[in-house]
Amino acid sequence: MTNGSFATVVDSFRGTLSSLPDKRTGKNSRYAMLDAGLSAFSVFFTQTPSFLAHQRKMSDTKGRSNAQTLFGVHQIPSDNHIRDLLDGISPTVLYPVFDDIFQVLQATEQLSSFRSFADTLLMPLDGTEYFSSTKIHCAHCSTRVLKSGETHYFHSVVTPVIACPGRSEVIPLVPEFVVPQDGHDKQDCENAAAKRWFAQYGPRYRDLRITVLGDDLYCRQPLCERLLTEQFNFILSCLPKSHKTLYEHLEGIALPSVIKKQWTGKTLKTYTYRYLNQVPLRDGDDALLVNWCELVITNAKGKILYQNAFATNHLITDDNVEALVTAGRTRWKVENEHNNTLKTKGYNLEHNFGHGQNQLAAFLATLNILALLFHTLLALTDTKYRLLRAHLSTRKTFFNDLRALTRYVCFDNWDHLLTFMLEGLELKVPTDTS
Repeated sequence: MTNGSFATVVDSFRGTLSSLPDKRTGKNSRYAMLDAGLSAFSVFFTQTPSFLAHQRKMSDTKGRSNAQTLFGVHQIPSDNHIRDLLDGISPTVLYPVFDDIFQVLQATEQLSSFRSFADTLLMPLDGTEYFSSTKIHCAHCSTRVLKSGETHYFHSVVTPVIACPGRSEVIPLVPEFVVPQDGHDKQDCENAAAKRWFAQYGPRYRDLRITVLGDDLYCRQPLCERLLTEQFNFILSCLPKSHKTLYEHLEGIALPSVIKKQWTGKTLKTYTYRYLNQVPLRDGDDALLVNWCELVITNAKGKILYQNAFATNHLITDDNVEALVTAGRTRWKVENEHNNTLKTKGYNLEHNFGHGQNQLAAFLATLNILALLFHTLLALTDTKYRLLRAHLSTRKTFFNDLRALTRYVCFDNWDHLLTFMLEGLELKVPTDTS
């Protein structure tokens, strides 16, 4: 979009889409699939459902449009044509773009700034639904039966990210969709999808020293063993109701404790950390031994404000238990800064942009996640973009301005657009946009 690394990634994105075959003819269509993919992506990136309609009108009156100059679309296809072309394409064809962006963040040292506990990268993951209906469905839908007896169809996906305590950005990684699996009688689930993700992508990330974060659903021996096999660390929520053997093991033991006080300006909070190393995760002689810790926050009257516990493979000590719990609590960022951002901050992940009969819903969801990743890349690496986002008070203001400008003005490229916005706000235009 602007100079340097971001333009390189966009070129890779275009190359990926342009190599896709036109499924209707069985032949390579030089521009049809490229235009369909880039057109769909432009809607998510600009957070403008009517972006393509505006650009068609602009093309009619001006002879060119922002779909062409900003996104490289040759001819804007109709919405139905886009859905028809993309329905037969697996979202996995887009996954190399995630890798390209990850490599850019590594090369620009941005990834290093996300390191935290034990000098590891924290990787929270969580499952989220992005489509549901009692009428519309496809072969890739999951199902649940409602109390009324009606079948509820839905799509869900596991979304791993890289996060860091104290940082608002997260780096989305390749998603793993929860879909019916060939040869399996049981319906696919979030935990099984997570195990598939680490089996397939673990070798790619294992050398980066990663600590996986997740809720109690993931704190099961098969997944923990998979993580250790792939050389990942873990800090996973560990609740008494689902880990009876572990908590029975803790009974009657004088647990090592660390107590800290914090004055908020209004009330005094007490942070009580307890821990024990080498406790069984489940019953049985083959039980995996994990390290357990708990945080209880109380106010001056002793009322519990927060309580949670974690299982980890990291050795716990008096010196690191506070930092370890802070890392474990960072798992919320995958929900707040990623899934909820996609659902409530303009990306409209849960909106049915097109369900299709094959893989359209998953393909469009992947484009939506990529749109968030592209904005994250800009926020981390592009000087002009960072300056604009810092000056404009909210995300909503930035996208409102982006929508208005691209509706009425055709820009030569993204650098032209960002410079125009900076000059309009009377901000000094940086000469270095790396």
